[in-house]
Amino acid sequence: MNRHIVVTGATGNVGTSLLRELSSESLVGSIVGVARRCPKWTVDKVTWRTVDLADDTTDLDALVAGADAVVHLAWMIQPARDPVITWRTNVVGSLRLFDAAVRTGVPALVHASSVGAYSPGPKDRAVTEDWPTHGWPAASYTREKSYLERVLDTVERDNPAMRIVRMRPAFLFQRESASEQRRLFAGPFVRGSFARFVPVIPDLPGLRLQALHTYDAARAYRLAALGDIRGPVNLATEQVLDAHVLAKILGARIVKLPMSAVRVPLAIAWRLHATPASPDLFDAALRLPLMDTTRAHTELGWRPEHSATATVSELLAGLREGAGMATPPLTPDR
Repeated sequence: MNRHIVVTGATGNVGTSLLRELSSESLVGSIVGVARRCPKWTVDKVTWRTVDLADDTTDLDALVAGADAVVHLAWMIQPARDPVITWRTNVVGSLRLFDAAVRTGVPALVHASSVGAYSPGPKDRAVTEDWPTHGWPAASYTREKSYLERVLDTVERDNPAMRIVRMRPAFLFQRESASEQRRLFAGPFVRGSFARFVPVIPDLPGLRLQALHTYDAARAYRLAALGDIRGPVNLATEQVLDAHVLAKILGARIVKLPMSAVRVPLAIAWRLHATPASPDLFDAALRLPLMDTTRAHTELGWRPEHSATATVSELLAGLREGAGMATPPLTPDR
């Protein structure tokens, strides 16, 4: 059976990995890769479409008509200083895509939600997919992810025949995303060489996070697009990243600090335009719950192949090398 899959955000961190997965899958006959800018990179079975999902002059019905599944990965993190721009792309663009999928009768919609959609939660135990998804209201990323969860509540209710999957991955890394990650979160004043020597890791309250290799996330998205699962699915490794694990990876020492010791300098750097990352995103990260991934294991048939330690180590190596890919979002540092 030659499935036809449409992937939005196909040139990004997860999108490029997913295209590789789908291209090598015998059940997939054709793929439409959707992006705002056309890349130089490609894989077999992919036809590229240059589309701004939020542009109301674009016919999204024609884009998704005939698809066996639409995988929606498109997302804009920057400019965090102008949330109207990110709202237009992330929320308005998603609403237009969801509406087009409903109108054209697409049988399956796989949406990239996030651990960031979850309300603040525990750090001493993992939560399942029924944990509230109200996000952290101060950060635009978490606010927009949460908003789209409410939108999908309605889409699901009104279209029971459509199989809707909400993938909620942890922080996603790969070597090829290193330059993009630096540009998005560190900015122009922090170069990749910074990753060579980090002498101290602050042991902050709430510094217990999960990570996932992009390749592992892509396998989960492939399984969701081609399978029969529906509803929310947590994706993460079981290993938790805390100050001790990070210090071991970096060869750094641990210093116990209050949150303000890091938050205040971040806020100052933000006000001085020395960093593109809002301190509100830092606040959100320290409040995110740990996720239970039992459903992904038992119902999706998925388990990660990369540990969190290996994933972070790979990202750090990529930062030191200025690694990337020949797509606009993943352009390597020069």
